[in-house]
Amino acid sequence: MYVKRNISWGIIIRYAWKNLLFFSIYGAAIFSAYHFLGWTHISIPFQPLSVIGIAVAFYIGFKNSQSYDRFWEGRKIWGGIVNYSRTWANNVLSFVDDHHETKRILIYRHLAWINALRIQLRQPTSFSIKENRAVERLFDRHGERNPVCAGLDSFLSPEEDAELENRKNVATHIVKNQGLHLKQLLKEDKITEFDKQVFHNVLEELYNLQGKCERIKNTPFPRQYAYFSTVFTWIFTLLLPFGLLSVFETQLLEITETTQWWLLPLMIFFSVLISWIFTTMEKVGSNSEDPFEGRINDVPMTALCRTIEIDLRDMLDEKDLPPKVKAQDNILY
Repeated sequence: MYVKRNISWGIIIRYAWKNLLFFSIYGAAIFSAYHFLGWTHISIPFQPLSVIGIAVAFYIGFKNSQSYDRFWEGRKIWGGIVNYSRTWANNVLSFVDDHHETKRILIYRHLAWINALRIQLRQPTSFSIKENRAVERLFDRHGERNPVCAGLDSFLSPEEDAELENRKNVATHIVKNQGLHLKQLLKEDKITEFDKQVFHNVLEELYNLQGKCERIKNTPFPRQYAYFSTVFTWIFTLLLPFGLLSVFETQLLEITETTQWWLLPLMIFFSVLISWIFTTMEKVGSNSEDPFEGRINDVPMTALCRTIEIDLRDMLDEKDLPPKVKAQDNILY
């Protein structure tokens, strides 16, 4: 999640430089052919092109709205995880009638669960977005995409960590182990039947929140919207320079009485500008489709996991608490 108020031009250029270069060369070639080679037949009326642009703008707006809904739902789910994590720790500290180590195990196992869920959600899928190399290098340097399933050993016993090593869904089994531990505590009269029911209500909600995350992760944004949004945008941007030829040749020239020499750079500039705006709007929606990929617009799960860890370990009265996760290049993961 980008945390600076204004997006830096360094980030913008990383995403846009290929398109800007292409549109500049493409527009310059078309305008040069029109003016210097006399290919006046390549000009097309701007009116039908404006209709296409309006339709594409509406289509992109719908896609971006639905993409943002996916991101916001993901953020609300992790807000629920934060709240129920605190509830779990409070219940453990209030209900479990046993020594401190048992309470620590239950709370630390929950910390293992949130981190296991984060790691699972960060794994790439067949429909994960691919960026240009400049952007990919930035994310590779930060090291938050596709993390290895490591680090859980600091929250779990060696035996439990080894038992989870070959599981297909580690987070699911961690919650299962919490339930089995509660069953054992009930047998030992460390908790009451009522306490166990309260605990299981929280575990049920944790499963619900995990399932909601997995639903977003494993269900791609409908490809008919995502794919044709890109197709329609590129159709419009590729036709745009041909439509601007007549605009600058007649209307703008009559209004401003600009000399012929200035028409070429002006047409190239506006062609590149309009094309960049449309492709950027389309790219914004694409980058919000999958909110758990560990990219610039995604839910900051690493920071949320650390926040939960600090809160829960503080509830255990531990002193050596880890620091909050800091943004890297203004990106909070």
